[in-house]
Amino acid sequence: MSKLTMSEDLNGFKLIMEYNLQWGDMDAAQHVNNVNYLRWCESARIAYFEMMDMDLSFNNGVGPILGYQDCKYIFPLTFPDTAIIACHTESVLGDRFIMECKVYSKKHERISAISKQSIIPYNYDTLAKSALPSEWRKAIAKIEDQ
Repeated sequence: MSKLTMSEDLNGFKLIMEYNLQWGDMDAAQHVNNVNYLRWCESARIAYFEMMDMDLSFNNGVGPILGYQDCKYIFPLTFPDTAIIACHTESVLGDRFIMECKVYSKKHERISAISKQSIIPYNYDTLAKSALPSEWRKAIAKIEDQ
């Protein structure tokens, strides 16, 4: 099986962001600190929610809550470089949807990390999990051209 190039892989994503690395993003091990990857994925996730026209007040009825996330670190980023963050919905389940973010090194044209997140609808009025809104399903389908 052949591997996709960075640009071929990015073609499958509807949301792509870039972040110019700062010297201060690196830690004592002389590579970008792991928490930065999760911050970038969070920023991409929120931008995706905005593409969905989702209510992001987090205090008015049903909104998203992060139920789970992981991150597989593949290649260390170092300054100077540009992180390319690509985000999409991988699957829609009965009560949540699963997002995937990939972080690439622009300088090295290779993948640096992959993160998966489980997004659960949460009712901020009743403080309880909610059913997946049909508007979310429709918005995801429209974004992902399904």
